[in-house]
Amino acid sequence: MSQHEIQIKSPEEVKSYPATIKVYTRTGDKGTSSLFTGERRSKDDAVFEALGTTDELSSMLGLAIAHMESTADTKQLVERLETIQCLLQDVGSNVATPLNSNSQSKIKRTRFDPDEYHCTKLEQWIDEMSEGLPVHRSFILPSGGLAASTLHVARTICRRAERSLVPLKDDIDKETMMFVNRLSDFLFVAARWTAMKQGVTEKIYVHQKGRVTEFDK
Repeated sequence: MSQHEIQIKSPEEVKSYPATIKVYTRTGDKGTSSLFTGERRSKDDAVFEALGTTDELSSMLGLAIAHMESTADTKQLVERLETIQCLLQDVGSNVATPLNSNSQSKIKRTRFDPDEYHCTKLEQWIDEMSEGLPVHRSFILPSGGLAASTLHVARTICRRAERSLVPLKDDIDKETMMFVNRLSDFLFVAARWTAMKQGVTEKIYVHQKGRVTEFDK
């Protein structure tokens, strides 16, 4: 296995937290929260908006996985989506450690994809899954079954996550924005691929006046 690849472990393989650790800390009761550097900011800060959106995206990917039919075709996609969930945690760590902070050790620890491996991997996955997809010359509506539609929702959240990173672009690694940008493309293709594999026809845009699109010809 490559040093870049992520191996998903089962709950049995992961050491459980001691029962004495509590979920609540009460430190955020006054509307502030802490970055990885220890700096406290208001919870409506742009950093926490980005962190919340990437968390929402990861949750939606979990729902998409839950809707996947258990087949040999979808097994690899599920593994890829789980890898992406882990990478989104790394994206969050990068966002929570501003490059202008004084903690160089933490900045180094949370460096995201310095050789662009994960971004390139997404492009490879996109190219692989695009092979054999029906050619479309019109807008595709979010559709294609429950799993595919959930991936479309994830795609839109991913676009929002990308927008939330723009105000932080000088405080995060450039590869972080590259990855999230490419991820939305991957999710679009993954949604289409899932619909195709499950034999569900995608719906396309039809003008309100009933104009025939090139896709219909």
